[in-house]
Amino acid sequence: MDHNIPLITTLAAGFGIALILGFIAERIKVPALVGYLLAGIIIGPSTPGFVADVHLASQLSEIGVMLLMFGVGLHFSLGDLLAVKRIAIPGAVAQMGLATILGMGVSMWWGWHWGSALIFGLTLSCASTVVLLKALEARGVLDTMNGRIAVGWLVVEDLATVLFLVLLPPLAGVLGNGEAATEAAAAATEGGSLWATIGWTLLQVSAFIALMLIAGRRVLPWLLWQISRTGSRELFTLSVIAAAIGIAYGAALLFSVSFALGAFFAGMVMRESQFSHRAAEESLPLRDAFSVLFFVSVGMLFEPSILIEQPVHLLGVVLIIMFGKSIAALALVLAFRYPLNTALTVSASLAQIGEFSFILAGLGLSLGLLPTEGMNLVLAGALISIALNPVLFAAIEPVRAWILRRSDLARRLEQRSDPYAELPMSTERKYLEGQVVVVGYGRVGKRIVKALEAQGIPYVLVEQIREQVEGLREKDIKAVSGNAADPIVLVQAHIAKAAMLVVAAYDPLRVRQMVETARTLNPEIEIVLRTHSEEESAMLRKDGLGTVFYGEEELAKGMTGHILERFSPATAATHGHA
Repeated sequence: MDHNIPLITTLAAGFGIALILGFIAERIKVPALVGYLLAGIIIGPSTPGFVADVHLASQLSEIGVMLLMFGVGLHFSLGDLLAVKRIAIPGAVAQMGLATILGMGVSMWWGWHWGSALIFGLTLSCASTVVLLKALEARGVLDTMNGRIAVGWLVVEDLATVLFLVLLPPLAGVLGNGEAATEAAAAATEGGSLWATIGWTLLQVSAFIALMLIAGRRVLPWLLWQISRTGSRELFTLSVIAAAIGIAYGAALLFSVSFALGAFFAGMVMRESQFSHRAAEESLPLRDAFSVLFFVSVGMLFEPSILIEQPVHLLGVVLIIMFGKSIAALALVLAFRYPLNTALTVSASLAQIGEFSFILAGLGLSLGLLPTEGMNLVLAGALISIALNPVLFAAIEPVRAWILRRSDLARRLEQRSDPYAELPMSTERKYLEGQVVVVGYGRVGKRIVKALEAQGIPYVLVEQIREQVEGLREKDIKAVSGNAADPIVLVQAHIAKAAMLVVAAYDPLRVRQMVETARTLNPEIEIVLRTHSEEESAMLRKDGLGTVFYGEEELAKGMTGHILERFSPATAATHGHA
């Protein structure tokens, strides 16, 4: 039997050791991804014993990145991205700029050339969307306002990093002082000027985005519909995976767009289909499996010797990644008048680096712009920050409580004057008594509000995304900006005289706090809640928190009602008479 099977060997070793170490990590209350990273170190070339194929592992991890980004797109619509654009775009740009300056300053202090320092700073500025998704999903906050802002922020970072990747080769001659950099720049700009090359790359990226948003939004949902009509589950799963990987590959081949970004837009346009939830479910097992290989491949690239050879340099890198970027993001989010909890969530989200940092560092290395030492520091910084990132997420609530207890400034910021945090003085009295307070203006909230308007029932909307409240006010919709778990926000929605509180947003961590606040201020209020899982709906009903609606349960009730109506005696008699 031929044992020269590197693909199977890499998969067997990667999955097997990751399973063992991931299980041990979970048993000792450490995130499983730490076990996956250690598995990569064990089978990597820097440790004795068995060595897996690093090149193959890297390609397999790319598939994981594609599938994960595709999954993000399935849950993240263009509307979600536009809703957070006013904080995500300036915030991401400013935070990346500051992190780049910090990285440049430190590396130039080490004696590096300014071009190498710039590339190094850029690699430290872009966080890993894969790591963020794992953290948000583990805490059930991916679909919350904080999750949407964090994902939107990182999508903007990804777009900016793609721009750097396509501009780096033509700019290599300007940034570098070596022969390799000059040759790379000459090859990139062959047949045209530098500005023509830059313009062409920007045009390619714009063309891909336009193609996906215009043609893709029609073609992919239609394709899923046609496949689903065959009734074959295998074909449907195949179509989902083929779309994710095929579009990601095509985007890289034809438009010079990264695999990750191509897959993200594929998922985002497929979300327009009525089968988007099924597509997410069908691709989930593969996404989970290949995401493990991503963390294993990161571990394989790690050089443990750097911990001994350059501990001071590595400490500087980790401090920039985990504290420099985070403090900048914290200040920016607070400056946009968002609550401390949101600022801390975004800060923790950015306190790591990942796939795009490796790609950018690898390109810099191949162009002769980044020294080998820089690549090793990036990899070591990534591994340490990824391993410690779950600790930062777990510390969000304790840190928030500690800051609010000890800081008068923090308490004033939480209660600061914001024109969108209270209803206008001109609000009619009918909206302030016997009204419905609706929390969340997502897909469910929009339908509820539309129905209330059609029936002329007064309501006040509570939404955390401040920019969305601004747009609603322009449409003369009675809306308040803020977190409904905060008593001040519900007071501004006049909860004390409301007839009903409808929690249309999915926020499992704070729903009980919302209910407790509402009942404290208005003991007679009726509560209506939304959940995503059968277990959660059972717990909420058991605790008597209100009338609970669970998606699949309500769908089954509706279908059952239709069936029973069809076969009721009166209906049957009518059909029989006909």
